[in-house]
Amino acid sequence: MNAPVLLDNARLPRWLLPADWPQHSGAPVLAHIALDAGRVQSVRPAGDAAPSPHSWDLAGTLALPAFVDAHTHLDKAFTLPRMQKVQPGLLGAIDAMLADRVRWTPADVRERASRGLQWAWECGTTHVRTHVDWWEPDAVPMAWPVMAELAQEWAGRVRLEQVALIKLPLFEDAAQALRLAQQVKATGPHALLGGFVHSTNWSENALRNLLVSAQSCDLDIDLHVDEELNAAAVGLQTTARLLREIGYEGRVVCGHICALAAQPEAQAFATLDAVARAPITVVSLPATNLLLQDAVTGRTPRQRGLTLVKEAQARGIPLLFASDNVQDPFCRLGSFDPVEALGTAALVAQLDEPFDTWSQALCRADWLRREPAPAQPTLVGMAADLVLFTEADRFGWPSRTASRVVLREGRVARGELPAAWRTAAHAIA
Repeated sequence: MNAPVLLDNARLPRWLLPADWPQHSGAPVLAHIALDAGRVQSVRPAGDAAPSPHSWDLAGTLALPAFVDAHTHLDKAFTLPRMQKVQPGLLGAIDAMLADRVRWTPADVRERASRGLQWAWECGTTHVRTHVDWWEPDAVPMAWPVMAELAQEWAGRVRLEQVALIKLPLFEDAAQALRLAQQVKATGPHALLGGFVHSTNWSENALRNLLVSAQSCDLDIDLHVDEELNAAAVGLQTTARLLREIGYEGRVVCGHICALAAQPEAQAFATLDAVARAPITVVSLPATNLLLQDAVTGRTPRQRGLTLVKEAQARGIPLLFASDNVQDPFCRLGSFDPVEALGTAALVAQLDEPFDTWSQALCRADWLRREPAPAQPTLVGMAADLVLFTEADRFGWPSRTASRVVLREGRVARGELPAAWRTAAHAIA
């Protein structure tokens, strides 16, 4: 069929609409989305276009672009069922993971990671970033080439990026730091240099070597930073300062940064001000951080592990929510659905208007790239990869989001069409 497919009366979030988009009763007017050759041709207020026999009337159904899950651990996923009792907290989870790792094989990692990618695909995700533990300076982790193979196999369906999660002390020697960066660079353009930056292994010299080696190899960076409620943790503020000092030109992602929530406001806000001037994207991992921080057996946690998401957003810092660990000792829950992460954050951080304001924290893959993000994001010209929430409304979203229709290049890839849509379903199915 040569004529565009039309999605009528779709409810798009405010962040995806221009400032002059018409309003009705305080909400954006519904949208008319024209699709052609698997891409979005135009987005206009509903009623501006003539009816078409090839349209779906979505009747106000909530619609979002495909998701980015910016921080996962596919190599660890689904290991929890084979473990004994895991001690509470981050360090207990690390110990349990190290004990389990001795039984890993390439086939085991591939099966579990493939399952995670399939779940991500089914929920509407097209971009996944996974971290791979890298604890030895002279040995490439078993999971590293497996992820590179999966990145090739899933190309065209899910963009898979892999981050070398290297413990900070391995960067203490500048020459070794450069060798590690060169190994990561040789993996391909989907690979990034990473590090675990924590008060238990803190070294400003090692962090500087990590950043400098990434700069030398033209690598982007993705760090686990200050994943703790220690007010004395300075990983994030030091990262922002060092990036300025070395003139780093890539994109840096800092995940977790829980310590901000434990610091005096003046200190935390000064750090966020510095982050706002740096090429840093923040990734918050609500489920894992709530489960691991302030965790003591038999005691209800008193502190939240969530970082300062509202304060980051207010400063214009790019912010994403992500799944992190799924059904492993770090997080017993999860399904590689970023909407679940936002649902947790909406309650814990008391977020207003999750659909209209905060849903962009699931969709902005451009916040992971070096190029400046557009001042006004748009669907026009993008692949027609959309997620339609058939049972949700904007007031309760992300509740009732399990039922959804996933479109890939304008065609139904997953989900059950509501009966009211089926009269024109042949146009896209």
